[in-house]
Amino acid sequence: MRYDELRQTLQELLASRERLRIHDEGLSPAAVLLLLYPRADEYHVLLTQRTSRVEHHKGEVSLPGGAWDHGETLAETALREAREEVGLEPSLVELLGTLDDITTRSNFVVTPHVGITRSAV
Repeated sequence: MRYDELRQTLQELLASRERLRIHDEGLSPAAVLLLLYPRADEYHVLLTQRTSRVEHHKGEVSLPGGAWDHGETLAETALREAREEVGLEPSLVELLGTLDDITTRSNFVVTPHVGITRSAV
């Protein structure tokens, strides 16, 4: 599927559904980026493996992301964390929408943002 077709299809699907939002004062906000990127004429999902030096989720395979910083949107959090973790330039990502909030064992409520890029990562 070409970039424009995939982008439009995903945008429409994400916009057509009601997203589950979790509001819990006891949970810290966080965001991740579910990034689709091209490689060898196919689209792939970017995954990372967390180091043993992070506070939470040591060694786990994950989407790039992390805790929200005051003054930024959750979309900005996802893009900032992707830049910090894998060097992804935020201007290369087109955000298409969000998936349902989820909670973690470490007391975060995570908002996944779906994005796409034209270039390989």
